[in-house]
Amino acid sequence: MANAFEQVNEYVQIGADLIDLSDELRDVIRTSHREISVQVPVRRDDGSLLMVRGYRVQHNGARGPYKGGIRYHPSADLDEVRALASLMTWKTALLDIPFGGAKGGIAVDPLGMSRRELETMTRHFTDRICHLLGPYRDIPAPDVNTDAQTMAWMMDAYSAREGYTPAAVTGKPLDIGGAPGREAATGRGAVYVLAAACEHWGLDLGKQRVAIQGFGNVGSWMAMELAARDVKVVAVSDVNGGIHNAGGLDIEAVLSVVRAGGSVVDAAHADMISNDELLRLDCDVLVPAALGDVLTGDNADEVRASMVVEAANHPTTPEADKVLADRGVRVIPDVLANGGGVTGSYFEWSQNIQQFRWKESRFNEELHAKMIEAFNAVVTFAEAHDVSLRTAAFALAIERVARAETLRGYA
Repeated sequence: MANAFEQVNEYVQIGADLIDLSDELRDVIRTSHREISVQVPVRRDDGSLLMVRGYRVQHNGARGPYKGGIRYHPSADLDEVRALASLMTWKTALLDIPFGGAKGGIAVDPLGMSRRELETMTRHFTDRICHLLGPYRDIPAPDVNTDAQTMAWMMDAYSAREGYTPAAVTGKPLDIGGAPGREAATGRGAVYVLAAACEHWGLDLGKQRVAIQGFGNVGSWMAMELAARDVKVVAVSDVNGGIHNAGGLDIEAVLSVVRAGGSVVDAAHADMISNDELLRLDCDVLVPAALGDVLTGDNADEVRASMVVEAANHPTTPEADKVLADRGVRVIPDVLANGGGVTGSYFEWSQNIQQFRWKESRFNEELHAKMIEAFNAVVTFAEAHDVSLRTAAFALAIERVARAETLRGYA
């Protein structure tokens, strides 16, 4: 099977074909502008030395400073980070916000690490890539297994060199420059898009049965937002497995268990299922909100949902995408569905630069407007050209990046 970066470039190629992009510009957008791989030493609490590998890939910066998350996961490697950086380029362009695309990661399992070890690793990693970062160069944010505290350590490590610079990272705690609404933005934005899709296709959102694979920041906020709209969330899962209740889960009860340090599988009044079984559940909307490559050519024909909302990055391989399309399953692609996170980061970055904090109500109003604007642009393009939402999203984004490259004289 092709690696993650090659798979993303398959989608890029299809979008580029649709708009007749020149060969010269294809060479520019298919590759990364800059890639760095660094050693990150961590002195463990037992005195031993752990040496892990860290990465930062800057894919394209024609439309603004590089922007993208930092993930801590054993599977993180250069190809995965390249793929995610490319997706960020197309996501920021599609949402029409003034950023380019980047991504970072450390190949490590953080679950067995102490808080001191995580802080040490984060600060050392930041020191080693600090020359690439900055509010007008490259702005990290949280991703898989990183959070507001991780961003606080990164900001402090950067500020120790450059002076207090809250705009150097986004997704920070409120007390040091974070924005009210940013934590929920990815999950909430995905619900905004799902609601718009249901309205466009004549579906009643309140009657949709939703299954969410992944109950981290994105999946949990999606579940909360859906529950607030009286939508049945029939299944959720995390790394330990999942739970299912055809009548709808008590999301507040599940959240209470998770907030207390437990797993979703510890919640009551539900049947235990595996993550793989969740993908095959009888539901209306399937939301992959965990890791990539969960829908493949081997299991896509078993998906029973009529709509897939890609809240995770690159959860669907090109082979699976073809199978779902042939079966008439509507797919709202990641570059649109989870674009609320980077849009919220843009709002936070802007507030940091202006040294002025918005109220959360304004944040959510602006987020809603951006997500609906992007959805309308994608669905209009898709219907005009008789293509999938994914192809439409990539074509629109590639057009905008290509225009910026040409205007700046790079191509």
